Amino acid sequence: MDIRPILFTLRRHKLTCFLLILQIAFTCAIVCNTIFLIGQRLDRMRTPSGVAERELVYVQMAYIGDRPDANARAAEDVAALQSIAGVKAATLINELPFDDGSDNMDVRTDPAQRMPSLSATQYFGENLVQTLGLRIVEGRDLRPEEYMDLSDAFTLLANKQYDKLPNTTLVTRAMADRLWPGQDPLGKRFYVGQGIPFTVVGVMADLIRPGHDRLGLGAQYSTLWPVRVSLTEGASFIIRCAPQDRDRVLRAAVDKLKALDPNRIVLGKGTIEQHRRDFFQNDRAMAGMLLGICLALLIVTALGIVGLASFWVAQRNRSIGVRRALGATRGNILHYFQTENFLLTSMGIALGMVLAYGINLFLIVHYELPRMPVVYFPVGAILLWCLGQAAVLGPALRAAAVPPVVATRSV
Repeated sequence: MDIRPILFTLRRHKLTCFLLILQIAFTCAIVCNTIFLIGQRLDRMRTPSGVAERELVYVQMAYIGDRPDANARAAEDVAALQSIAGVKAATLINELPFDDGSDNMDVRTDPAQRMPSLSATQYFGENLVQTLGLRIVEGRDLRPEEYMDLSDAFTLLANKQYDKLPNTTLVTRAMADRLWPGQDPLGKRFYVGQGIPFTVVGVMADLIRPGHDRLGLGAQYSTLWPVRVSLTEGASFIIRCAPQDRDRVLRAAVDKLKALDPNRIVLGKGTIEQHRRDFFQNDRAMAGMLLGICLALLIVTALGIVGLASFWVAQRNRSIGVRRALGATRGNILHYFQTENFLLTSMGIALGMVLAYGINLFLIVHYELPRMPVVYFPVGAILLWCLGQAAVLGPALRAAAVPPVVATRSV
């Protein structure tokens, strides 16, 4: 189709066309960045935990008063939990995956290093590999003889007897690749605190780092230390069982722990799956809000296109009738309005791409977001083109249905 008559007609409505192009441009720019932000939230929510989420339940408890025999009672509690029918493993852990906060320490590959290589979280607790369902991809698990009670470790730290502290650890693959890229991490050493050395004896595939603010700073920078904890140190019980047994095991665990020592209260309990859902609830809400904004903009833009196209059909009733009388088919009229809309939408998209890039640069500078991948630009363009063609279809069909005789009689 020759587009010159279409361009000539559009020049007669410069202000109206400019406003529609501007609306499409702003919609395109905002939609591209909104889809990108939604994708960022969804990627964050899909962060692998590395643990057997469907098999894990937890119980968080606190004691009323002092408990001088905390370590011995903790071992008794764990043994009681392991005796519950259906329990595969149970232990005490200092922090849970998907907790709101986490214990972190700066890691250096050289004790004299001025700036840390990274910050990583440290998980404490016995038998965590089996209980959490972690996958070791290199090396070995921590051995029972390598463990020490956290209270004893604190005493050694206070006395600066660093050489007597546990010095073996497991790290994640992401952390090993960051510290020693292209090298075998087994046997390598890193240092925390006042130059306390740790030797890597095993590498885990994944283990998520707790804390919302930590997901963007190395979500998989996690370590396992051979340190036992008790409830006096704010630890939680974590239990592994078959997915179908989780509710029963959780009830039995709470009852057994209360029976062993009624002088404590339950602070929290549930499945790790629910813990994950709660952890990402703000991300889901944000993604939903952004999606709502995106849909609202698209609807408003579509209504603008429909309104303008309907107005132009009413204004061009006479010219449509003349064209029909001169032999134009319904398909010709339909194609005319679709082409006209395509040209306007394309102009808006071209301007919108520039605006989208500018908005993304603003987000990069002020909110430390990553650069938007190029793929989002054609996605936004295709979405706007499809929206434009769908919005103009109704008015175009009404224009194509104008009978030649009725149109010519209206002269």
